[in-house]
Amino acid sequence: MTAAYTTRVATPAHHAGRTVSRLALRQVRRGAMVVFAVTTGMSALVAVTYERTAGDALDAAALAALAANPAVRTLFGEPVALDTPGGFTVWRTGAALAVLVSVWGLLAATRITRGEEDAGRWDLVLSGRLGLPAVVRRHLIVLVAAMAVIATGVTGALVAVGTPLVGAVLHGCGLALVGMFAVALATLAAQVFPTRSGASGAAVAVLGLGLLARMVGDGSTALGWLRWLSPYGLLALTRPYHDDRPVPLVVLATAVVGVTVTALVLAGRRDVRGGLLPASAGRRPRRWLLGSVDAFAVRRLLRPLAGWSAGIAAYFLLIGVLATEMTAFLTDNPRFAALAAEAGFGALGSVRGYAAALFALLAVPVGAFAAVRVAAFAAAETDRRLTPLHAQPITRDRLLGAEVLATLAGVAALLAVAGVATWCGAATVGADLPLAAALAGTANVAPIVLLCLGAAILALGWTPRAVLAVGVLPGAGGFLWQVVADSVGAPRWVAGMSPFRHLAAVPDGAPDIAASVVMVVLAVLLGVVGVARYQRRDLGG
Repeated sequence: MTAAYTTRVATPAHHAGRTVSRLALRQVRRGAMVVFAVTTGMSALVAVTYERTAGDALDAAALAALAANPAVRTLFGEPVALDTPGGFTVWRTGAALAVLVSVWGLLAATRITRGEEDAGRWDLVLSGRLGLPAVVRRHLIVLVAAMAVIATGVTGALVAVGTPLVGAVLHGCGLALVGMFAVALATLAAQVFPTRSGASGAAVAVLGLGLLARMVGDGSTALGWLRWLSPYGLLALTRPYHDDRPVPLVVLATAVVGVTVTALVLAGRRDVRGGLLPASAGRRPRRWLLGSVDAFAVRRLLRPLAGWSAGIAAYFLLIGVLATEMTAFLTDNPRFAALAAEAGFGALGSVRGYAAALFALLAVPVGAFAAVRVAAFAAAETDRRLTPLHAQPITRDRLLGAEVLATLAGVAALLAVAGVATWCGAATVGADLPLAAALAGTANVAPIVLLCLGAAILALGWTPRAVLAVGVLPGAGGFLWQVVADSVGAPRWVAGMSPFRHLAAVPDGAPDIAASVVMVVLAVLLGVVGVARYQRRDLGG
């Protein structure tokens, strides 16, 4: 009798758990499929095209010069086994794919845990048989499984193109563990901080410090031990296709387990919609920038803008500091300059050419920033945080216009921060890069950023849930398209579909005014169509 009763009671809880898992899978499946396609496709593409793009250029002398250059090691990681397709693929794509996987996992984790809980969409779920730790655990398992699937795709792609199995498995497992660590870290932060933005910011800061530790450890032999403190550094220490070290992965797996267990334990020690760190209470009201719609848009912008500015400034300060060393290395080793051109970075033989090539990358994060701001506006509308404003005699166009203007101001600030940071770094090493030239180089990518903003506004009107995905297409998607087109030797008209193909090398040359005007006009048209649709759709999308 007791056994039968236990079965009847346990079954509904089991069904509820499966339902929660399916919900979590539904929330992350599209993003996971995109990340799977990018990581698998890039790994296979670079390995397949190795012989044509790099095989003949990498002799023993060239490899020795590359491995000895601290600037190359700092920016791209320690060169290992570049004379093999697998090693070259890991060096060229490993760090970038690890950042992609970890950042996606981090943001997905805070979105489907802390974000859903704060919005009140977990209230009904938590009113049943499942407690908060069980719901958090179900979501965490889905994200960990997604990382395993992504890594399996990378491993399978590398094996399919003929690279050794052991190296492919180690690299795939490393990517999976880096992603799992980011997911566990974000879930832990979601238990500590009472808001989604606080949890995401703290987790991003930890990963940012980890990436910095990897870069410093790769660039300095004396500080190489720092890599053991970073998930990205541990991934590099596996040295697949060369030493095939499993010990760093054991350390990383231990860290994943430790952070995961801590997150699940803390989930049972806090209140629903609360965090271990309580929300600020009893402070004086902060009424600054609340006097108008425009001021309120600026207020919402300032905190994220500070975070984005710090990250961009740190990276481009490093770019400036390494300017003379990188250009000297590429001048002495033209084979690597040719490889850089294959990857979309041409004219690296001079400081201004080097700066122009790296400034092109700036369009990706700044375009993402613009898309994120429009996505935040869409989320605020969906979560009804804008309802009090909609109830006022304020048109929706007015609210969106204020958000767009604030975003444009933030974009201008980020471009200026990148230019000033690069100039400061170059000035410390005596590189020939005046401030005006640096600012001109960063301003040159503004048309691509405006395309991202226009695409995000278009998505806001037609498909609000996909604002971020659509908004980053001109920047991140365009750059990826150019790299793929150059790698496979695609026809010019195929490569010309990327906006980066029409970007002049400023400050090494004059800007392409005609191409810039076309991109700006296209961005305006996308925005106008998006606003027209936004005026006619319901608030719920």
